Amino acid sequence: MTTSADILVENGRVLTMDARSRTIPRGAVAIRGDCIAGVGRAEEFVAWKAAKRIDARGGIIMPGLVNTHTHAAMTCFRGLADDLPLMTWLNEHIFPAEAMLDERKVYCGALLACAEMIMSGTTTFCDMYLFEEAVARAARRAGMRAVVGEVLFDFPSPSYGLLEQGFAATETLIRTFRDDPRITIAVEPHSPYLCAPGLLTRAFELAGRHGIPMVIHLSETASEVTTIRSRYGRTPVAHLAALGALAPNVLACHGVALTDDDIGLLKRHDVKVSHNPESNMKLASGIAPVPQLLAAGVCVGLGTDGAASNNNLDLFLEMDMAAKLHKVATLDPTVLDAETVLRMATIEGARALGLAARVGSIEPGKKADLILIDTRKPHLTPMYNAASQLVYAARGSDVATVIVDGRVLMEDRRLLTFDVEQAMDEVVGIGAEMHARLTARSSKGQ
Repeated sequence: MTTSADILVENGRVLTMDARSRTIPRGAVAIRGDCIAGVGRAEEFVAWKAAKRIDARGGIIMPGLVNTHTHAAMTCFRGLADDLPLMTWLNEHIFPAEAMLDERKVYCGALLACAEMIMSGTTTFCDMYLFEEAVARAARRAGMRAVVGEVLFDFPSPSYGLLEQGFAATETLIRTFRDDPRITIAVEPHSPYLCAPGLLTRAFELAGRHGIPMVIHLSETASEVTTIRSRYGRTPVAHLAALGALAPNVLACHGVALTDDDIGLLKRHDVKVSHNPESNMKLASGIAPVPQLLAAGVCVGLGTDGAASNNNLDLFLEMDMAAKLHKVATLDPTVLDAETVLRMATIEGARALGLAARVGSIEPGKKADLILIDTRKPHLTPMYNAASQLVYAARGSDVATVIVDGRVLMEDRRLLTFDVEQAMDEVVGIGAEMHARLTARSSKGQ
């Protein structure tokens, strides 16, 4: 029986990342429309007719990576203020810079972030920032899958002004993108230290009412924990629990300063965690207790955080860092093995965003979000174990082809959906303008 496909990706080692973590040494993936029509041994597809065939050249065919936490438009601030403590970095440098943002700047910064993510194998990202409708438009243009939400906090936002308008903006985003196949809206209160209890409960109720994620920075630093304890007599996690604001749709970003009781609460309420090791290291926030979270059965995905605190959006580097950081922290080389970390960057990341039924693994019926890794590289030779090579040796630049929703976004390292050079030029101009304004502001002592 002859079967047809729009795209047939063949001649590669398929890492399915399904429940059994099946690997097909000489495999193929058939795509029909926006979905995976079949996956199996290459010989099973010999008779298939395909409008387009993509030769993996013996490389790796795997699910696209899932970045569970970033601030895409912060590409505009990459390198702006490095080597500073989190609160100094945030209050004295980032917040003043963000006050200068507008919709165009965010769109341009987010589009550049999409280029960086696609070119390093990320197909889905979760964004928390300002002017998020512009981020959604950038993701749409780039062809990526995205979870986006307007950040909410107690003080006026450069995007929407007063908090009430922030909730109105979130409701508008929900209505606008309700039926979008690739854009999911989330409700995103910044953190317990920048959000009053009433804001947090309102955000949680809004997310629950619409059946969408609530994304929040939670227990990022020891100082945050001290602040929340002094205000409410509880840890940040216990504070949310007391407010009734923990549930399976909640994504806690960072989760660095957690107690055993906190981990128990996260597990009990099936809260998901986004681990951001490079940002946490760079800002000296600490080391999240990821081995303990995983041992407790908490779902943990990987995130890069923004390009101002990392300073890249390459999840291959994040995987490498995550695995090694926890080995040295525990003095145990078996902690966070390569397979576990690879699942954090794929199917577990998808689960953290509520998207595991659609993406994160290569299985028939799921959306056709996959990437091809060119393994004909000195640093990837020989290949005894694919997961180990991907986590410890591969780089984002080894990604050759990216497909999202059955659409080829990049082929043989050539981005097809927009002009990368133009995107870079736009952000160079924005950076020059903002640097001049910040310098002038500093010289006036403001």
